[in-house]
Amino acid sequence: MPNKKNILRVLFIADIVGKGGIDITSKFIVELFKKYDIELCIANAENAYLGKGITSSILNRIFRMGINVVTSGNHIWDKPGISSILEKNIYLLRPINYPKGNPGRGSIVYRVDNRTRVGIINAQGRTFMYPIDCPFRTVMDEVVKIRKETNLIIIDFHAEATSEKLALAYYLDGKVSAVIGTHTHIQTADERILPDGTAYITDVGMTGSYDSILGIKKEIAINRFLYQIPIRYEISNDNLKFNGILLGIDKNTGKAIEIKRLKLP
Repeated sequence: MPNKKNILRVLFIADIVGKGGIDITSKFIVELFKKYDIELCIANAENAYLGKGITSSILNRIFRMGINVVTSGNHIWDKPGISSILEKNIYLLRPINYPKGNPGRGSIVYRVDNRTRVGIINAQGRTFMYPIDCPFRTVMDEVVKIRKETNLIIIDFHAEATSEKLALAYYLDGKVSAVIGTHTHIQTADERILPDGTAYITDVGMTGSYDSILGIKKEIAINRFLYQIPIRYEISNDNLKFNGILLGIDKNTGKAIEIKRLKLP
């Protein structure tokens, strides 16, 4: 077990959905930072604005809470003006495997302190989703680049299929510190550290309403299934829950030593 001073403590906050998700994040984040000595905080917030997309004002509020890097997924493109937001904010990531020429960036090397740098990569799956560039090859190419600077690397893999998420994790085992699944909004109970030291969970869950269908008011989601016509989403703010994970990473080796699920309250 490495010395405590050599352990990087990371909080990854599950998909923040709507105002309720932002509010409950604000409620717990200070307490979590103090309790677990958090040095780096990452949050997926592609659904922070009314359940789809993000705006500049919401992004700024998220950063003011102490979140260092915001990741996203397929809904990052849903609001007008996102291109300029992505270009101006280097700490807002979109999936790296969208074709070249798209605005924004899919990775960053974040400086935690004078000695510690962490690579953060955002990628998107293709199974049951848009057939964009290969996440396996694109992410591996980026990992090779980032490892010239640091062996501390965390990946948000925004994907639908469990098999695709787990396959990417094993493909990268020992080359990255963690592969964190997002997108399905249901926290899975399969957190583990793979044989060569990569922490993994299929999906970190959702920060938002548990009395909902993935954050959407129940009756609206049910009617979409019943009638098969487009019905405008409305976000639920009932029974809010905070989901996330805690990571402990050896700063010297880049290998994970701990992964713990959070569900509050």
